[in-house]
Amino acid sequence: MIQPDPSPPVVAAVVVTFNRLAHLEKTLTRLLAEPLDHVVVVENGSTDGTREWLAGQHDPRLLVIEMPQNGGGALGFEVGMRETGRRLDPDWMVLMDDDARPATGAIVRFRQGLAEGRWPGAEALAAAVRFPGGRICEMNRPWVNPFGDLPVFLRVLAGGGRAAFHIPDSDYDAQAPRPLDGTSFVGFFVSRAGVARAGYPDGRLFIYGDDVLYSLGLTQAGGRLLFAPDLEFEHDCATQTAGAMPRPLWKVYYLHRNAWFVYRRVAGRLFFPPLMALMLLKWLRKGRLLPPAERRICRRLIRLAVRDAFRGELGRSHAQIMALANGAGTAAAPANGAGTGPAAAGDER
Repeated sequence: MIQPDPSPPVVAAVVVTFNRLAHLEKTLTRLLAEPLDHVVVVENGSTDGTREWLAGQHDPRLLVIEMPQNGGGALGFEVGMRETGRRLDPDWMVLMDDDARPATGAIVRFRQGLAEGRWPGAEALAAAVRFPGGRICEMNRPWVNPFGDLPVFLRVLAGGGRAAFHIPDSDYDAQAPRPLDGTSFVGFFVSRAGVARAGYPDGRLFIYGDDVLYSLGLTQAGGRLLFAPDLEFEHDCATQTAGAMPRPLWKVYYLHRNAWFVYRRVAGRLFFPPLMALMLLKWLRKGRLLPPAERRICRRLIRLAVRDAFRGELGRSHAQIMALANGAGTAAAPANGAGTGPAAAGDER
């Protein structure tokens, strides 16, 4: 007896947006041209007309989740994934920022790959992310855990730096997928099984590291994450020099606090004390080339980030961080259960 073909998987895109309407317009147009069953936009409290523009879009596949204020990209993705799962129960979600989008035909190739069994056992996939001009986007380059692979660890110790544990350019031109330990949320495909294993991103992180911790959490829990070079995305973002101080300066706090959590998760028992000591020495020397006033603010934010990270403190309000970044006094102790306040327009999501 011939068995009927199984119904095609339900695929939902999840996009988090904040005050970047021009980018969102391009991304939504691209997504709605692809064979997606649902497109979920988390509108993160924008003030640039995004919410009003979305209200005028009438594609039946579009679901808009309106946040009361900007809780950062981390909270946007947590809410987006939770609500997408609760309301739509898709087989797969694909995540992206508002300035990132699949290349034309990428979702078609994803569906074909599933049908052909191209990624056996995979609970998540990482797309190949490039700038619009075709150059590889460094901030979205997937990686393997150097503390989980001896040859990689030795390359890092030998001075290989970032390149020692991020996948090489040659993998982007390869045909076969390869296993990963972590990746970003731009072009991150995660299955229902992957969500069941890894849960949801931690919205308290605000920005930075939420995708690293989530994808690493999935693989450390036994989930299979593969790099799929034939699934291409473009990220229409500004480049940033590696190691440069982020702007606006309030981002310094989140970058370093969340990096602490990432290093601790990656290194495990090796984090205390060897890696921690080296990391602190490096961080506390940062900002040497900044003007004196900015240097003091930068180092104050880093010290606070380290203190909060050491204590596992994730409740400090964004308003406190903004005040410190603007040169106001010292930070008060975070209130229990304090949430994040509205973010400045410079927030990425």
